This record gives sequence, structure tokens and C-alpha cells, in this order.
Amino acid sequence: MVIAIFGESCTGKSTLAQALKERLGGEVYTGKDYLRMAKDEASAEKLFREKLASALTGDPAIYVIAEPEHLSLVPAGAVRVLVTAELETIQERFAQRMHGKLPPPVAAMLERKHGCFDNEAHDYHYISGETDLGELCGQIETKR
Repeated sequence: MVIAIFGESCTGKSTLAQALKERLGGEVYTGKDYLRMAKDEASAEKLFREKLASALTGDPAIYVIAEPEHLSLVPAGAVRVLVTAELETIQERFAQRMHGKLPPPVAAMLERKHGCFDNEAHDYHYISGETDLGELCGQIETKR
């Protein structure tokens, strides 16, 4: 089983990934983790695609995606989970990462990127602060 968890920064993707890992096991990959699989990007991408394809029928692979271009690595047949949060929530969480202060250029970047995944096809939609995490994990587990 491959589970693609995608959304903007600070929406709760890692929290969901950890909950799924605890429930289902398997490996969690984030962003460009796959680059460690080979010396050059093309080879690493090829190996990662093969790894994800084999995970469709094997041990779970959970891929956490924060950049829209990485969605192209997700194989057909993967469970796709869109993770969203209100812009204010994202800004508050990002500010915490930056020791309490969100610089104006970063705030502007977050505003520009907000909603960039909203039109992507997905099987489940996790809304941070609203969707029950345990219930969603249970629904995904039944897809196994």
C-alpha cells in the first residue's frame, strides 16, 4: 500500500504520517528523501518510483509531499490524502518554527502558496483541527 500525504507546510502531514506508521507500519519518506538512493537525481527517482510501485502490493510506504511537482512520483493505485489547514493556522505554526516571529516575506510566500494543492485528486481530505485523526487512519487501513 502506498499512501501519498500532500499539502502545504505546517498543515499536519507529518502528524498524519506518524499516526499511519504507528497503525500500519512501513516506511515514511518525505520530500526528496529519495535522493539518497543513488548518486544522481535521475537514478534516485527511478529507484524511488520502483520502490513505491512494489509497495502497492507489499509493506506500506507513506510519502509526505509538500511540493506539487513531487505528486508525479506517486504511482496509480496509491491512496491520496490531501491535508489542509486555515491560512492563519499555517502562519501560526510556521511562526513557531521560526522562534515566534513570522517575517513578512515568509508570510507573503505562505499566502501565495495557500491552496496550491486544493484541486489535486485525492481519496481523503484531512482538515487539520477538524478531521478526527484516528477515524481517518481507520478508513485508510480498511483500504489495505
